[in-house]
Amino acid sequence: MSSFPVTRLRRFRRTSGLRGLVRETRLSLDDFVMPLFVGPEAFANDELPALGRHSVESVVEEADELQRLGVQTVILFGIPAEKDAEGSGAYDDDGVVQHALRALRERRPGMTLLTDVCLCEYTSHGHCGVLHGDDVDNDETLKLLARTAVSHVEAGADAVAPSDMMDGRVAAIRAALDDEGHESTPILAYSAKYASAFYGPFREAAESAPAFGDRRGYQMDPANVREALRECELDLEEGADMLMVKPALPCLDVIRAVREEFDAPLAAYNVSGEYAMLKAAAAKGWMDERQAAVESLTAIKRAGADVVVSYWTKELARWL
Repeated sequence: MSSFPVTRLRRFRRTSGLRGLVRETRLSLDDFVMPLFVGPEAFANDELPALGRHSVESVVEEADELQRLGVQTVILFGIPAEKDAEGSGAYDDDGVVQHALRALRERRPGMTLLTDVCLCEYTSHGHCGVLHGDDVDNDETLKLLARTAVSHVEAGADAVAPSDMMDGRVAAIRAALDDEGHESTPILAYSAKYASAFYGPFREAAESAPAFGDRRGYQMDPANVREALRECELDLEEGADMLMVKPALPCLDVIRAVREEFDAPLAAYNVSGEYAMLKAAAAKGWMDERQAAVESLTAIKRAGADVVVSYWTKELARWL
């Protein structure tokens, strides 16, 4: 084997052009998904711009801007005007996400539209399913999740992304979609979704914080990785077309483990707390925002994610 001074790995680090020539991991907008929040009214978020809320009208304008920048895929989260115990706004044909889907499909027919399928934004108690006492009733919730997925697809969604972490929800959604003639619609399953502290800013934006307790009874324990592989295996058996790990940066080892175990497309969610930490540090002058964001997103791709859902997507489009 050659050794120093014959071998000098710094040779390809000498200039920007040489570094780019041998770069192993590259960021492409084709691999990024922009989350958008839609409600009855639009609200700006000056500190965390990507966590602002759109009306149906303004989300179409935002989609215009995103597509102009080269972003082709968005995922929609809905905040209804009214909430109830069963989250009926999630599967209402006149719901806010359904209205947004129809408007976007008409205005931006070439844009890829994903939807979050969960009840937490729509329930008065903030949990991800129907309650039986203080516990989420897994099997009763499946019926409403399936109904929600069908309503989203019929309104124009290209793919649905169940994020609730109920057992059996992929199978229930797959069966419901197939029964309604939507057998070609893919399911992007939040397969390894952890009960993470990094969701805080999202819960404020989506008004989805639990009114009592927490979600540790159905979201995964952050200490477990073998369980994540079991969740992914079960979701694939039930008909998932893409897997997701959430959150991303605290779970780079999980992303790598899933990538090595399964050949299915793999997404990772660069969540609101990850975005907010870098924004806050940059506002204090402690780090360069662009450099830190790009480095973080590169790490997620390097770990093995094919697709990244990120609040940085719009800014990344400008940087790239």
